[in-house]
Amino acid sequence: MTGPLQGIRVVDITAVLMGPYATQTLGDMGADVIKVESPGGDVTRQIGPILHEGLGPVFINANRSKRAIAIDLKSPKGKAALLKLIESADVFTYNMRPHTMAKLGLDYESVAKVNPKVIYCGLFGYSQKGPYGTRPAYDDLIQGASTISSLIQRSTGEIPRYVPAAIADRITGLTAINAILAALVHRGKDGKGQKIDVPMFETMTKFFLNDHMGGLTYDPPLDKGGYIRQLSRDRRPYQTKDGYICALIYNNKHWTNFFQAIGREGTLNTDPRFASVTTRTQHINEIYAEVAELFKTRTTAEWTKLLDDADIPVTPMHDLESIFTDPHLVATKFFEYEDHPTEGRLRHMREPTEWSDTQPKANRHAPVFGEHTVEILAEAGYSAGEIKNLLAEGAVIAADAPESGGEL
Repeated sequence: MTGPLQGIRVVDITAVLMGPYATQTLGDMGADVIKVESPGGDVTRQIGPILHEGLGPVFINANRSKRAIAIDLKSPKGKAALLKLIESADVFTYNMRPHTMAKLGLDYESVAKVNPKVIYCGLFGYSQKGPYGTRPAYDDLIQGASTISSLIQRSTGEIPRYVPAAIADRITGLTAINAILAALVHRGKDGKGQKIDVPMFETMTKFFLNDHMGGLTYDPPLDKGGYIRQLSRDRRPYQTKDGYICALIYNNKHWTNFFQAIGREGTLNTDPRFASVTTRTQHINEIYAEVAELFKTRTTAEWTKLLDDADIPVTPMHDLESIFTDPHLVATKFFEYEDHPTEGRLRHMREPTEWSDTQPKANRHAPVFGEHTVEILAEAGYSAGEIKNLLAEGAVIAADAPESGGEL
């Protein structure tokens, strides 16, 4: 293991995307992440085009840099095995609803008795202080509840939609990472562990309303909220003669350079709509609509050169094929390859942050179901005979578990 979190152990019973995304990042940073799965396995193992049963691409892309153990938490011996792992853990993460954790006997009070220094982090739908506390939640629900779908409707004039990505899961996962790392820093000062709740609804509401509170920031309100530029219907990739391009003409310098480049210098002085960021914001819909028509008069390559020469932000609009050939990502080796022991050659994305010393990086392949069960239990102090009995009773499951009576 390498990376800034080398020596930190995370026992992770999360599944699907939100928790696994967070713990994969901790693993890339060097933490020893022990992924604990139920006997049925993480459901994302079955999602997407699959070469071999149990290792779908959604799972692969959220579970590298981890070791895997399968435990039946409804079994008393299985639960005891999990608590044994938590004894040596720095962090314990889950994404079940808290009342379910309590039924399993894995609430914070129970876990803290085993390890009072552990950072106990739960990722779930809603704060436990409100009436939604016991509700189940998924990414789609939280997108709608936190105003995302209504903002899409307002900006497009079409029906409400969800963002085509698990944005609530990912952002809540990132929030959990921040909280866990801060808690570890705090524990380094006083040696105390603590419980952290990371609710999706509150996290995403804060994330999106930071931009769109607008006049609702004030009491009484100055308007009905919403950042007008972000909600403009023509705030989108510009259509060119032969495709699309992403450009943002934003500040006074950009607009001055833009009009000069297209032969309309002086427009900021003659057209009051472009005089300042305030007037441009007031007229943003008509300005974006006019610019959109202008972009149709040249090719993507012509606009790219013109805007680059004018020092105006511009970038290609990629799709799921062209992104892999982007010259910048190719030069920075953002997409890396690994030889997985069962899946063959795989492509994955490297850690995007760049460190001068303890560079985070993937350090383990995405594990097959129960791949490290025997190894992890042995590290926890279980004898070969005890492990064999746990396997025989179904309290734990291992990949290629030895038959009863066989040698471990």
